[in-house]
Amino acid sequence: MAPKAKTEAPAPPKAEAKAKALKAKKAVLKGVHSHKKKKIRTSPTFRRPKTLRLRRQPKYPRKSAPRRNKLDHYAIIKFPLTTESAMKKIEDNNTLVFIVDVKANKHQIKQAVKKLYDIDVAKRDSVSKKKKKKKYNVISKCKYSKYTNQKTGW
Repeated sequence: MAPKAKTEAPAPPKAEAKAKALKAKKAVLKGVHSHKKKKIRTSPTFRRPKTLRLRRQPKYPRKSAPRRNKLDHYAIIKFPLTTESAMKKIEDNNTLVFIVDVKANKHQIKQAVKKLYDIDVAKRDSVSKKKKKKKYNVISKCKYSKYTNQKTGW
């Protein structure tokens, strides 16, 4: 096979030649390797940059069923206290007394009292007793707590 004859490239038009010349002039005046500004490092320790971290998208749930809420309203309030001192509090101070779960906080107990006994709580006071018991005093907004406790079944 015979070698191919080299064909000369056509001469560039004047506009292209002028642009090329201007580019060469700029390179000569400024220099080809321009100096980049470096970021000032303020700490000697290297910290890995925070890149994109996608959320997990599992193919199946790791738990078959959601966890049951063990502190529901019925578990929070164990029973109303019916001792003589508690009955005296009902008559004199308009205060109902409950024994509640130790893990329940005041907000949860207030909601449970509202749901189960339909009592609006004006003031409340919780006392942690020994032997893992918690006593909860409810001062109701209703003026006649005697009738309230009859209605709730004291």
